[in-house]
Amino acid sequence: MSTRIAARRVFLGGAFTPATVVIDDGLIARIDPFDASADTVLPSDAVLLPGLVDSHVHLDEPGRTEWEGFATGTAAAAAGGVTTVVDMPLNSLPVTTSVEALDAKRRAAVGKLAVDVAYWGGAVPENLGSLRELADAGVVGFKCFLSPSGIDEFGHLDAEQLERCLAELAAFDGLLIVHAEDPAHLHADGALGPRYSDFEASRPPLSERAAILRVIDAARRTGARAHIVHVSDGGALDAVRAAKAEGVRLTIETCPHYLTLDAATVPDGAGAFKCCPPIRGGDNRDLLWAGVVDGTIDAIVSDHSPATVELKGNPDFGLAWGGIAGLQTGLSAIHSTARERGLAFESLLPLMTTGPARVAGLEGLGVIEVGAPAHLVAFAPDEQFTVDAVALEYRNPVSPWHGQTLTGVVRETWLRGESVYRRGAAVTEREGRELLRAAAVVEA
Repeated sequence: MSTRIAARRVFLGGAFTPATVVIDDGLIARIDPFDASADTVLPSDAVLLPGLVDSHVHLDEPGRTEWEGFATGTAAAAAGGVTTVVDMPLNSLPVTTSVEALDAKRRAAVGKLAVDVAYWGGAVPENLGSLRELADAGVVGFKCFLSPSGIDEFGHLDAEQLERCLAELAAFDGLLIVHAEDPAHLHADGALGPRYSDFEASRPPLSERAAILRVIDAARRTGARAHIVHVSDGGALDAVRAAKAEGVRLTIETCPHYLTLDAATVPDGAGAFKCCPPIRGGDNRDLLWAGVVDGTIDAIVSDHSPATVELKGNPDFGLAWGGIAGLQTGLSAIHSTARERGLAFESLLPLMTTGPARVAGLEGLGVIEVGAPAHLVAFAPDEQFTVDAVALEYRNPVSPWHGQTLTGVVRETWLRGESVYRRGAAVTEREGRELLRAAAVVEA
């Protein structure tokens, strides 16, 4: 039987228009004119969005499930309007750097998924030369660090290893996503004290800029595809613009915490705000927003990287675990700040839907189109709420937005036309699927 969901404002082709989405066998079969007699009719204060895609999520299972996990992490995604996540190869144990580790992760996910999940593999010094095997097993690309990751079992690549890795991936058109900080410009390792300004100064913008230039140069020489994750330094964007104009195969992302939070207002001793690279100041944030508006930035994703209350609660910024829990609040945080800046909501949605989908090679997601999966979100753009970390779906009640009032509420999320989350009722179904890259990779 077909299901029909109607709204007076449906995000179609980059704009909001009245429509009825007809769903058959989990796919969008037709898009008809608005019909007030449809099976589900959104109230006039709600809009119908495509399900968001978040290509940067640490679910931490198996091995560190006390930090997060497939059950809690995908529930938070559904509550945040995200219907597809791509899981990072760390901080799980084992890290996803082999086919065997990927198999362990897939076994751990069985029966727990509230939304669809794809997987990144890891590129570390020990597995260079064997990345094709992991690609053929289904990962959508490979994550590497250019500085220490914070996890002993996931080593970083030096300049020569980065070049080798990109050349290896270029042979089968694989993608490398890069944590770009140059360790030569990182100034502290260990205790720093409770002042946020000391932590921010320990990881200066120069570290990002140097690392991004290294990636650009290596991608230029090898012809490989490269993507820079969680760009926090707005001053690095001119080099990105120039590289893209030159034809270097480069994409970049930033995150809600860099676009909505300000270093000047981070409380001392508040480990919930610690991430690497760090949240920077307001002028820098303006540069990032300029990159969003002019298209330099390809995606806005959460970099959801949670940890336990104990690890995040250390008041010493050098010792607290670095990572932002933001999967459930990202849409509302971005919508709130964009509204304050006078930016049209519809102009930003592609950076949280089709942009991340393209980065991860998940074409056909993040849209309301005939033939696409019926991943849909009922969103109330004018409704406000105050973030209560305890009420979020995360395993650990930590959020840098705790106590803030945000505008924009996810009321319901559908996966393949089936309701999986309703506000007030939490997750209602666990029908998420794995999305594995096809093994037949075309030689470049």
